[in-house]
Amino acid sequence: MLKALATGATLLASLVATAAPATAAPAPQPHDRMVIDVVSANGSGCPFGTAEVTPSPDNTAFTVTYSQFTAQVGGGARSTDFRENCQLGLNVHVPEGYTYAISGTDYRGFAHLERGAYGSETAYYYFQGERQTTRIRHNFTGYADGDWQRTDTIGISSLSFLPCGEERYLNVNTELRVSGGWSNTRNTTSFLTMDSTDGRIDTVFHVAWRAC
Repeated sequence: MLKALATGATLLASLVATAAPATAAPAPQPHDRMVIDVVSANGSGCPFGTAEVTPSPDNTAFTVTYSQFTAQVGGGARSTDFRENCQLGLNVHVPEGYTYAISGTDYRGFAHLERGAYGSETAYYYFQGERQTTRIRHNFTGYADGDWQRTDTIGISSLSFLPCGEERYLNVNTELRVSGGWSNTRNTTSFLTMDSTDGRIDTVFHVAWRAC
């Protein structure tokens, strides 16, 4: 779902304060609002119209809600359903004199993994034209049956800030994988999902600011 969204310009102090020295001055933050244009949402995990991006109430982040993001094996699953991915292309317009980085992400979903089955959630964050990416992976093992949450927290020294004055898309590529392992996939189904039909499950991307 393509649309322009306005988010606030507030430093995510809760994520970066612990990495800064106790005597460090508060990081500057812009007073104007930044605008995010969602220019693309591609992949088997987010067909057109199934991923929605909205600002958080406190204007320190933006959230992504999916409605068809499930990787599964066994049962009536297709052979290609073991892997699902979604790549978001975001055009972030920042206030003059500032730049930004993604300082952390909260992922939530539901997992049902039979004994012997396993899976993973992997995310890549990078600006258009970058050769290196930030890659973070979380693993799951069966037996599991319930809600899950994983958090990517990037240390302040490792944040990848957009070069000042440049305009590049922020690409966020998320992947779910499931393997049946030694479980009996003929009679059982294992899956990982970030689906949400009632708006309670979403992914939260936190933003950090830096003055140019």
